[in-house]
Amino acid sequence: MKPIESLVFSYVEGHPKEAAQTFEKMEVSEASKIIEKLPFRSAGILLERLTPQMAGEILSRFDLSLTKDLLAAMTPRHASLVIQHLEDKKREEALSSLPTHTERQLRELLNYSSNTAGGMMDPRVTSVPDDVTAQGAISILRKAPRQTLYYLYVTDRDGRLIGVLNMRDLMLASPRERIESLINRQVLGVPETMERQDVVNLMRRNRFLAVPVVGADGRLIGVIKHDEVLRASQLEAFEELQRMVGAGGDERALSPVSIVVKRRLPWLCVNLLTAFLAAAVVGLFEGTIQKVTALAVLLPIVSGQGGNTGAQALAVIMRGLALREILSGMAKRVILKEVLAGFANGLAIAIVTAAAVWIWSRNEGLALVIGLAMIVNMVMAGLAGAAIPIVLKALNRDPAQSSSIFLTTVTDVVGFASFLGFAVIFLPLLMK
Repeated sequence: MKPIESLVFSYVEGHPKEAAQTFEKMEVSEASKIIEKLPFRSAGILLERLTPQMAGEILSRFDLSLTKDLLAAMTPRHASLVIQHLEDKKREEALSSLPTHTERQLRELLNYSSNTAGGMMDPRVTSVPDDVTAQGAISILRKAPRQTLYYLYVTDRDGRLIGVLNMRDLMLASPRERIESLINRQVLGVPETMERQDVVNLMRRNRFLAVPVVGADGRLIGVIKHDEVLRASQLEAFEELQRMVGAGGDERALSPVSIVVKRRLPWLCVNLLTAFLAAAVVGLFEGTIQKVTALAVLLPIVSGQGGNTGAQALAVIMRGLALREILSGMAKRVILKEVLAGFANGLAIAIVTAAAVWIWSRNEGLALVIGLAMIVNMVMAGLAGAAIPIVLKALNRDPAQSSSIFLTTVTDVVGFASFLGFAVIFLPLLMK
């Protein structure tokens, strides 16, 4: 191995996460040339930590033999994520070239959505049959690969999960004692179809290091590890953040332009329509604005404060929905709380704003108009920020999906309408 290759090898082995970050800054062609020269194990470690899209692009540049060896060097979970980014023909060729057991594992994982327990699990898990002795169980565990041991799961001869063993009880048991008497049958297995967010909440609530995944027939088919849940939690948070502003939840920094346009353009069109709606409201009061030009200067203040108030309420409600803090029957209470908070904050902000506008314009009417509009808009912003995600959830829609776009529409329209409406009502005072 050349000195430079030895240096890269040491860097990848010693600091795989930092190495992946460095490689992601490279061009794919350059990264491919370096990875091609690394040992399979080191290359597999590195590819697992790259984004699946970049890892897929790198693999697509290699011949079938090298692609097969690199996929085999990765965990089935990561390999299934990467192989999805290969072209259909090469993906099928790569799968067919793998050992039968590995091929079957990857094909099974490819059938699951990444948003389910099946898509999160590692199919490599060791279990102990329930009809063996303590000595036989220990023998099975000694022969098992270390990465397949989490908890000591027990299954029947058909592979159905029936319990879990305590390591202390197993070590202290008589060698000939059957493990049936040692099994804790209060084991919690999650179905393969359970939603990712439900899995995250379950493991966070129970503080499990791992949780077994069972098929429809109760068979143990895999295990979800704690580090996968941490990764899923981060991914879920980022996806919700992206969806709230109209970007695709599956977008990544290196996503192709075609994907970016496909995910964002529809919501940009919706945003454009709502902007025209807000502009139409302003157009209804064009004559009033011509008479009092200061109104045009102050419009952004009203809509801006409403937008901030709504965003605060939206963020808190989204967190409550994600962590299951808002249970059935609590919607009215939560919305009322945000309305009252909007009123209290709106009253305080209205006093400060009115005072500032009076100092600036020496016009009591203008100060009164913006103060009243501020209260109305911040109350409506609190109502909309709380109600929009709750209503979407009740309609079985994703509460994060562009909630901020709908919220901005409400705060802009209500803000403009209330401010200019009060201006019409108090126009004589404004004309002084």
